[in-house]
Amino acid sequence: MLLKPLLTDYLNFIEIEKNRSINTRDNYERYILHFLRWLSSYLGKSYETLIPKDISYDALREYRLFLNREIVDSGEQRKKNTQGYYIIALRNFLKYLIRRDIDVISPDKIDLPKAGDREINIISEDELMRLLEAPDISDIRGIRDKAILELLFSTGLRVSELCSLNLNSINFQTGEFPVKGKGRKIRVVFLSDRAKKYLMDWLKARKDIVDEPMFISLPNIKNKKYTRLTTRSIERIIKYYSTKAGITKKVVPHTLRHCFATDLLQNGADLRSVQSMLGHSSVATTQIYTHLTNKALKETYQKFHGKNIRH
Repeated sequence: MLLKPLLTDYLNFIEIEKNRSINTRDNYERYILHFLRWLSSYLGKSYETLIPKDISYDALREYRLFLNREIVDSGEQRKKNTQGYYIIALRNFLKYLIRRDIDVISPDKIDLPKAGDREINIISEDELMRLLEAPDISDIRGIRDKAILELLFSTGLRVSELCSLNLNSINFQTGEFPVKGKGRKIRVVFLSDRAKKYLMDWLKARKDIVDEPMFISLPNIKNKKYTRLTTRSIERIIKYYSTKAGITKKVVPHTLRHCFATDLLQNGADLRSVQSMLGHSSVATTQIYTHLTNKALKETYQKFHGKNIRH
């Protein structure tokens, strides 16, 4: 059997049988195709003629080296955690082939790259307030952007989750609404009074617009149509206002998700609750925030460290 049709079968399998999103399917296709095209070049074979037996241990070892050394669009080597996405996708593809009784190398022979501690892109409380206050709410664009910023900080939504919201997504009476996150898992998020106010201001400002999306582009001379805002559009909006607010750090939509999590933990929320609100499948993912919020450790340090040293 050829690998090309088997890849198509696998992508259909994760979309239908595993109930993964189209976005996940597209990502897995990109990751696995990256390997198969490299394998084609490595073996000097046409991609269309590759077979499962072509995936050898030696080839996988060479691919790991290539993946680690390859220079990407940023001009740097690919990050370890990103390399992990490629390897996870490849391992899962091999598991699928084994499930089909196809003789291939065991996925257990492919070790995941050991990633360092994840860097958290966080801003100070003062910088956060400057960012939230940056939009000029005297015009409709500023009203929309203010609502976006406040909603991101209020809910901890991923940017893709925010972009997918519709006008009927949010229950303003209860101040809570369901969100379909990664793996199509549903979680409930909560709306602060502040975010609710600015969202309602936005809806009033666009009262004559009947488009379904919650957040839409605004017509200009070049584009006279209303369209749903994309993740790239939101990224540009955040970048614009962070610059306007005088923040020199890199600020992205996910920064507000980090601010949401650290704000909860700093004010006494327990880790499991924050895990649920963020939609993390493992509490280990949520624990990346604890070293930023552990007041008890700081208090212990201040209480006991250096007490016998004369100043």
